[in-house]
Amino acid sequence: MAARRYRTIVGHLTDSPAAAVELVERLDDATLAHLGAAVADEVRRRARAAGDLDAVIAAAFEQGFDHAGLAHDPWIEGPLLVCPGGLVGRSQAAHRCRFVSVDGVWVWESSDLVREDKRSHPGEALGFRAVAVVAPREGLELDVVSARLRRGRHGVDRVVSYLVRRGELVEVAAREVSGRALP
Repeated sequence: MAARRYRTIVGHLTDSPAAAVELVERLDDATLAHLGAAVADEVRRRARAAGDLDAVIAAAFEQGFDHAGLAHDPWIEGPLLVCPGGLVGRSQAAHRCRFVSVDGVWVWESSDLVREDKRSHPGEALGFRAVAVVAPREGLELDVVSARLRRGRHGVDRVVSYLVRRGELVEVAAREVSGRALP
């Protein structure tokens, strides 16, 4: 089979983003779904190839948590979106936690997840720390959910929402939601 030549097509799409939109609008549903999956796979592949995941995750375990062990908010580092999360508790009936939701699902369930590492919490506190690395894409929505378990009831305290815009993580909302129960 002869090698395909894509230079002309790539040139049109690169030179005119409107041409890319026009192309996508003309695709049938099956081709559009296949193209979408291929683009998402390529974004994750490039994120894996461009970043030193081991070094990024190791640094995030060192810098991504406060003195009490709670996760800091996520950040973009090169081609990667770094999302620390974890749980800190003093007993089985009481803990504080902070995790990231990506496009409405927990980061560890996200199709954009590149890798996640989890470690037991250092010291005497119960719990764990986790660092998830995601391939950021335009329009990706994140919620940083801070919650606590008190007397057997798990409730959300605060949610901070972010959006990926032009390669930057932009805070779009923050809300206190004290007392709202988690499912």
